[in-house]
Amino acid sequence: MAREIEVDVLVIGAGPTGLGAAKRLQQLESASWLIADLNETPGGLASTDVTPEGFLYDVGGHAIFSHYKYFDDCLNEALPKPDDWYEHKRISYCRYKDRWVAYPFQNSIAALDRPRRLTSGIFVPWATTSTIYYATMNAAWLGERVAAPNLQSLTSDVIRNKVAGTWGPNATFRFPAHGGTGGIRIALAKTLEQKNTKFGKHATVTKVDADAKVVHLKDRTVVNNGSLVSTMSVDHLAQTMNDTKLQDLCKPLFYSSTNVIGIGIRGERPERIGDKCWLYFSEDNCPFYRATVFSNYSPNNQPEASVELATKQFADGVSESEHKPVNHETLLAETLKGALATDVLRPEDDIVSTYVRRFDHGYPTPHVDRDGALAEILPYLQDKDIQSRGRFGSWTYEVGNQDHSFMLGVEAVDRTLFGSVELTLGYPDFVNTRANTERQLKTFGKR
Repeated sequence: MAREIEVDVLVIGAGPTGLGAAKRLQQLESASWLIADLNETPGGLASTDVTPEGFLYDVGGHAIFSHYKYFDDCLNEALPKPDDWYEHKRISYCRYKDRWVAYPFQNSIAALDRPRRLTSGIFVPWATTSTIYYATMNAAWLGERVAAPNLQSLTSDVIRNKVAGTWGPNATFRFPAHGGTGGIRIALAKTLEQKNTKFGKHATVTKVDADAKVVHLKDRTVVNNGSLVSTMSVDHLAQTMNDTKLQDLCKPLFYSSTNVIGIGIRGERPERIGDKCWLYFSEDNCPFYRATVFSNYSPNNQPEASVELATKQFADGVSESEHKPVNHETLLAETLKGALATDVLRPEDDIVSTYVRRFDHGYPTPHVDRDGALAEILPYLQDKDIQSRGRFGSWTYEVGNQDHSFMLGVEAVDRTLFGSVELTLGYPDFVNTRANTERQLKTFGKR
């Protein structure tokens, strides 16, 4: 028998965006609400898996850095103790011509052999690893994602044989001591009123009736809602709504899929890896484009020393799209072969654990047609009192990090209840070039 409930705001999805929305709704205490997710454990694309051997693997490469005081406040409330976190300085390199070149590559030309410096041949190998042709991408996403080279500084560095220093908002970052990135989402979810949460397969959304403002769940629960904050991918939302017009509007949206491959080896961390955080790979001798030395983020990301297994873990990311397909049946073997070719692994390394997981929607691609499509999609949904937000809800790569995603949910609630302007969604360059300290958890609303 169907169970019928009614709320002012229904939040679909318990990833960073959904949790941000729920946190804001709980703080305000001005509307009834429910958050639903098909997974028993919250986290979405910011969750963490644990292998039987005890290795932890984030479902994507994540590092915690923030543009928002409100986001920091929420994390510190969920994980309040100093020993809940490790603080890190980013140590990142690009693999090129059998050497490690400091990231960002374009600021480290001085590290290259002189015949290869400042030649047209450098761009080609870096371009071929992309999952989409650069000519079909827009430039709106570049902002803080890509270091803009300064020709005068580069020339000076080459003459003096000097490599530039660190760059970017994640030059320093923190990471949870326990549970990986997913541990943050679990801790955040615990700060919510549990009676307002519905997690598990029974909470899978089976149908969204936008006109009637009714959402149907797998366990036959019918949720009548005044407004909907959806963090599912907007193309999937269109299918769940059975809205052919919305499905057509979503056709210009592109994405890449992510394959996460984890390799656990026996013994101590190799000296050649050292204290590196994450590494980039551009050449055609390996299928992965990035590798994370996850045991350097926290020693608890690997089995305890007393366990007779590996004490070092390494994770690789492999992206794919229609422009860059991969063979899933041979992907693990190809990754191991590539790890050997790039000196990540040595032939004598004893592999005791492997992990493979594919995410169909991995990264939203900033295609040249994206902004035009979103300019029709989001208002169309807003007219139905649906705020589609999140990495794939609003499909905006430049505000797709964990802090951005969380605040997309927070600001979507404010728009829903008060008609407020959403700075993160509407003004990415503004929020990415400043410390957003005006909004704080303790000074807004009730706790």
